[in-house]
Amino acid sequence: MRDKHVVGNWKLNGSLAGNDSLVRAILAGVTPRAGRHLAVCVPAPYLAQAQSLLKGTPVAWGGQDVSRFEKGAYTGEVSGAMLREFGATFAIVGHSERRTLFGDTDAVVAEKFASARKAGLVPILCVGETLAEREGGTTEPVLARQLDAVLARVGAAGLDGALVAYEPVWAIGTGRTATAAQAQEAHAFLRGRVAGQDAAVAARLPMLYGGSVKGSNAAELFAMPDVDGGLIGGASLVAEDFLAIWRAAVAAE
Repeated sequence: MRDKHVVGNWKLNGSLAGNDSLVRAILAGVTPRAGRHLAVCVPAPYLAQAQSLLKGTPVAWGGQDVSRFEKGAYTGEVSGAMLREFGATFAIVGHSERRTLFGDTDAVVAEKFASARKAGLVPILCVGETLAEREGGTTEPVLARQLDAVLARVGAAGLDGALVAYEPVWAIGTGRTATAAQAQEAHAFLRGRVAGQDAAVAARLPMLYGGSVKGSNAAELFAMPDVDGGLIGGASLVAEDFLAIWRAAVAAE
């Protein structure tokens, strides 16, 4: 049985005082369980605060992006080594907002994934289709293209120990959620794609669902055989909502 992961993505939100209250409320409600992992990915200025508040607790932390460069004249970039120096475990790569708003191509995402691995981080590779792509029947070709770029760069072995997050773009922040069956179908396709190169890696690769996950739908989503947790946006900013999703992961078989 694969472990379950619940990872919060705060996006462009937070303040020193607000983060302190949120994290303390989450810590007060967390019931640890073996095989269940909770984390938050915070804006870069708050990495030191996350490290201070979360070190030695059951909650890990990470960055929302990582540079494909290790160092140099790349103003505004944050390297994997910098994230690691602040105790980060995770780095999100290829989030749909990075792809659509900031122009991260499949090739750039693959380089960022490789950079995260080299720095000793656990990459969370995001893939997903737009509403037009789903309605046009091209969900699987889109997912295959996004995943294959990373496989071509690091091979199936490079995915071992990483996380993959399926996030249908049409369900992010819209209140719309893929049905459990739709999520399972996409996750099964992705797992099968990896299995085409390495069945063992595919079998143990955790795959998260991201897209308007709430306490009310988390249990149904996490019950799917290929859904191993969630990448949580808006609900990760409200302690009780985030904890409700965590409890669903704890209870999932």
